Amino acid sequence: MQQQKGSGSEVEVTWEDQLNINKFGRLNNRFHELEDDIKIAKENNDNLEDASNELILSEEDIVRFQIGEVFVHLPREEVESRLENMKEDAIKELEKLEEEKESVLSQMAELKKILYGKFKDSINLEED
Repeated sequence: MQQQKGSGSEVEVTWEDQLNINKFGRLNNRFHELEDDIKIAKENNDNLEDASNELILSEEDIVRFQIGEVFVHLPREEVESRLENMKEDAIKELEKLEEEKESVLSQMAELKKILYGKFKDSINLEED
């Protein structure tokens, strides 16, 4: 049902519309959280790669390795193995975050179609 008010028209907001708007807001928040998490994951990957490169350049048989807040002395081979496992885990985590981000963007695009289709210029889902 449309009502004429002034120069524009207003469209009634149904319960389903409000649910879609709320869902879009939650997805948008999650999108920003994911972007932050992805940035951190990329930095972590870079740090692990740097550590791996430093280890290659090192000639030490026993290497200091940080576990939590403590440094321990470990054989070079064990540190290499641990770094490789950490890099693999970090890459998997980054891929998982990227996939979730794409899913969120897809859902947001679908909701934009629905909401802009109904509300046209009366709603703004774009970020400034």
